Amino acid sequence: MIDHHAIVLLISASVAVITLILLIAVCKLNPFIVLFLTSLGLAMATGMPLHAIVQSFEAGLSGTMGHIAIVVALGTMLGKMMAESGGADRIAYTLIRLFGEKRIHWAMMVIGFVVGLPVFFEVGFVLLIPIVFTVARRTRTSLILVGLPLVAGLSVVHGLVPPHPAALVAVAIYNADMGRTIFYALLLAIPTVVIAGPLYAKFIAPHVHLDLDNPMAAEFVDHGEERSLPSFGLTLATILLPVALMLVGSWADTLSRPKSALNGGLHLLGNADISLLVGVLVSFITLGKMRGFDREAILKFSNECLAPTATITLLVGAGGGFGRILQDSGVSQAIVEVALHAHVPILILAWTVAALIRLSTGSATVAMTTAAGIVAPIAMHTPGARPELLAIATGAGSLFFSHVNDGGFWLVKEYFNMSVADTIKTWSVCETIISVVALLLTLALSVAT
Repeated sequence: MIDHHAIVLLISASVAVITLILLIAVCKLNPFIVLFLTSLGLAMATGMPLHAIVQSFEAGLSGTMGHIAIVVALGTMLGKMMAESGGADRIAYTLIRLFGEKRIHWAMMVIGFVVGLPVFFEVGFVLLIPIVFTVARRTRTSLILVGLPLVAGLSVVHGLVPPHPAALVAVAIYNADMGRTIFYALLLAIPTVVIAGPLYAKFIAPHVHLDLDNPMAAEFVDHGEERSLPSFGLTLATILLPVALMLVGSWADTLSRPKSALNGGLHLLGNADISLLVGVLVSFITLGKMRGFDREAILKFSNECLAPTATITLLVGAGGGFGRILQDSGVSQAIVEVALHAHVPILILAWTVAALIRLSTGSATVAMTTAAGIVAPIAMHTPGARPELLAIATGAGSLFFSHVNDGGFWLVKEYFNMSVADTIKTWSVCETIISVVALLLTLALSVAT
């Protein structure tokens, strides 16, 4: 039997979520401020001691940002080196030649998937959208058919595959193994992006008729200028190096004797922060020095790319602060009690919580980090819970139905010059397909393993 206090806590949490929806989606207030204020209001409503409220939020924020700030900064630097060196262009044009014009939508899916591994969705989108316009113009192909597979590829790896920060937070909260999480995530991400990207784009493109006069596309007119680009193999190796190092770190106990110096070195090298640091340093050489950039230019690139990461980092931190308030106020424990009485499968619960937060806040990052903080205590009471699959299911839920309170929605709408209705038919449905298919595949994998 659920006690009265648990019910009060759950009602308070529900009101907090509804408040998030109203203030972010309807009142258009800053998400960080809204998360902060809502966290304070929830803490007071649940009876937390006043002197502990701010301390609790700060602890959650700093605990999350302490790691995430490093990942965001290093990942952004690597993405910047890809952009400035022409590495992203090299990957794109090479794959286009390999796939051919008739299969261009498959090529764009691969480009988004590969380039999206080390960068945030928004960064990858802005870096690659000129290629989408160029390819669509040169091949006289629908912008939807070319662009939707690319954004599907970016979105899938953003939500499911470490070393993206939100996925890393979920891995840490669930105490999942990094290497196995990456392996399972890639295994599930490939069929997911195929269905949501090229296959859905092929279906929906004939039903969406875009205005040929696209103001954003006009900003990326190809003047026929040629420039020397880094090799495909070198660029791909640089991008995938951090992921490879994380995989090596997860296999450290297999490759070496536990607690040995070599074992400790492999674990250190496989740490997400160190792996990304090595990747960035290597990119300074392969995509910097070897491309003719001097030390001053590389310093300029690495400095100027950090300013746009402030909002992302603060949102991740605020999500952590909100999650800590949920824990310290007793809401998480109340959810544990209800979940144990409801007997909801833990993977479905993780997906559902993340999906609800995604719908309310519009942020996949906040949804994933907050949902992981809520579900992790339940997982501790659930025999047989697989932390790696929980991290993936949470990521899948965090991608559910992007709509008007999501920045990605407006990015896609404005760049593709679509109406709100057409953006929902293309981008929002694409995101929902990714979310649902990834959940179904995660459930299937949990049964098969």
